Order: sequence, then C-alpha cells, then structure tokens
Amino acid sequence: MTDTIDRPAADDDHVLDHLIIRFAGDSGDGMQLTGDRFTSVSASFGNDLSTLPDFPAEIRAPAGTVNGVSAFQVNIADHKITTPGDEPNVLVAMNPAALMADLHRLEPGGTVIVNEDAFEERNLEKAGYKVNPLDDDSLAHYRVLRVPMTTLTKEICAPLGVKPRDAERSKNFFALGLVSFMYTRPVDPTLDWIAEKFGGNELVEAANKASFLAGFNFGETTEAVGDRYEVKPAKLPAGEYTSITGNTALAWGIVAAGQLAKLPITLGSYPITPASDILHELSKHKHFGIRTVQAEDEIAAIGMALGAAFAFCAVASLIFLPFPGVFVGRAALDTAAVFRGLLLLTTRLLFQTPKSAQSLTEKILAFLLLFLLLLILYLLESLVNQCPLFRLLDTCLLEPRRQSLQAIR
Repeated sequence: MTDTIDRPAADDDHVLDHLIIRFAGDSGDGMQLTGDRFTSVSASFGNDLSTLPDFPAEIRAPAGTVNGVSAFQVNIADHKITTPGDEPNVLVAMNPAALMADLHRLEPGGTVIVNEDAFEERNLEKAGYKVNPLDDDSLAHYRVLRVPMTTLTKEICAPLGVKPRDAERSKNFFALGLVSFMYTRPVDPTLDWIAEKFGGNELVEAANKASFLAGFNFGETTEAVGDRYEVKPAKLPAGEYTSITGNTALAWGIVAAGQLAKLPITLGSYPITPASDILHELSKHKHFGIRTVQAEDEIAAIGMALGAAFAFCAVASLIFLPFPGVFVGRAALDTAAVFRGLLLLTTRLLFQTPKSAQSLTEKILAFLLLFLLLLILYLLESLVNQCPLFRLLDTCLLEPRRQSLQAIR
C-alpha cells in the first residue's frame, strides 16, 4: 500500500491534465526499472495512471539492435484514465535503436530526450541509420534534448571509486532524475527506494543516488530543459490504494480461483521476462496450496504441468511461457491439447508479438486470436466429455481418485 506524499510546489510551473512518457533502450539499460520507479512516485503523488511494459520480441537479441529494444510507457493524469495512451508526449531514447524503434509513436512536436553518447558510428549502423539523426533534419519536427548521460554519469561516479563500466549502468537513474525535475516529481521517495533496494552494496547505492541527483540538478541548471511541468493529483475517493502489475493481478486471480474451486494449484514455468514475475509471485503463496516448479526449458515446464494433471486429477495445472516458448514446446502442447481439461496455457501473446506488429490494434487482434484458440479447446473438451467411453473411464478410474484426494485434504 502507498500513502500520498508531500507534493513539491514550484512557481511558474505549467499544468498538464495528463502526460505520457515512454522510456526506451537496450534490454540492459534498466528501462523497466526506470519506468516502474516513475510510476510508483506518480502513484504516491496522487495521479491516476496506466502502464504498458513493452519487452523485446526476440530472446537475447544483439545489443544495440532494434529487435532488442525494451520500453516502458506510462500515462499519468489528474483524472481517471483507462489506457497507457497511444501517442507519447515524451520519448526517452537511450540509444539509436530505441529512437529508430519508437520515434514513430511520438506525437507531432513531442519531446525527445536522447543519450547522445550512444549515437556513435557502430550503434548507428546496428540501428539501421546511415547518418546520425541528431545531425540531420529528421528530428526537426520534435523538441530534442541532447544529454551526454553516459559521460556525466561516469564523471559523477568517479570520485566514489566506481569503475567506469559499472558507473555506466547507473545512467538510467540519470534519465529518471532529469525527467523527475522536468515533470515535478518528488526526490525523496526514489532516494529511499534506492537505499532499500541497493543497501547491501554501498558502491551501487552511492552510484545510483549520485546519478539520480545529477540528472535532477542537470535539469535545474540547464537552460535547454526550459520550463517545468506538473500533472495535478487526480480527484479520487479517499482510501488505501496499491499499484500492481498485470502479472501480479494474474497471480492473485489464480490464487483466488484455486481457493474458490477448493483445488491446489501446480505451476510449471520457464523463467524468462515477462513470465518470471508470475512464478515469483505465486511462489510466495504456498500456504494457499500453490506449488511452483522452475523448469530448465519450455518443454519441461509443459511436461510438469501435464504430469501433475495426470497424477492428481483434482489439481488445477498451469504453465506460463513467453510467446517464443510456445513453439519450443509445441510437441508437448500437441499432446496436452488432446486431453480433457488438464492444462491452462497463457502465452502473454498480447505483449510478446513480433516487432512487425507494433500497433495496439494488431496486439489486440493477436490477443483475440489467443482467446479464440482457448474457446476452440473448450468446445473440444465439451465434445470429449459427451463421449460414452470417456464417461466410463472417468467414473471407474478418475472419480475414486478425486474422492481419495478430497478425503486426504
């Protein structure tokens, strides 16, 4: 749960009714963490919000390529909202690949904040640029802030004894600090979180704090940043609020479903972003009869869920895989699809579509296709249930085992 915090006030701030920011960079640039921290502070500030983590479609795509771009989009507002927004007002691009992948999403006249240190020849070639977009007229219709984030982060961290390679990892906090200044986000909650998260490693904690404050101070002292903007708190009913992700909500729903059905849950999962969060959350709820198994690959995860369903007929069995994992484990899925009600498959297709399917409409169509597939499987199950031979097998073999398991519980 979160409490609202003291809101910084600044003269001459420009007031916005909403703001959509998209953080984009390599998978190792910490964009998910950066977006999550901006979201949490905005929630404590009192804004209504909606987020969209956008993970790379490929597993371990080469660094610096468009297919390896990881992004996090957040929409904050002073009124009730229901979507993460279509056109970001601000794009934070940590490298050329991020700019190439997400510039087309930005609203006309929007703000582009780039880490200009990353726009070197090799990275430009990886991203597909023939010339540096910061030097030609391709960004003429946008407001561009060129910030040497990597250089400044290294300079700030050098007196702390942090090696340059390690210091570079804190550049996402520099970006977070800059955006926090530009849009009037409080500083203390982020500093407290850094202390709690990285308190076990003094150098990492110090580097992240210094980088965050350096980004904030850069915005305050650099004329190019211009005016600050503010999104007022939303007028929401008084009470306790919590900010959760879709994965967390899904995990809680699984726990609730198991309790309502009076069935234990067995989860077989191959840990990979973004499905890992479901495994992590469900593993905290063993007292609700949740069994979680981390498999060595997708086929093993499917096999575990299928085996648990066969061994314990009164167990709800699930697997969670990234979209590419469905193809890896296709042989096991073909086997599982034949049998009655033994497997629930969630592929996270909505957020794992290939980069060619970028629009929200295409992702919704992909999700509807998944829903149609599950509906077909449900209808096939209904036909199998009406088969006299299966009814006889269910009555003679499976029903006694269900009763014995219920007696044990």
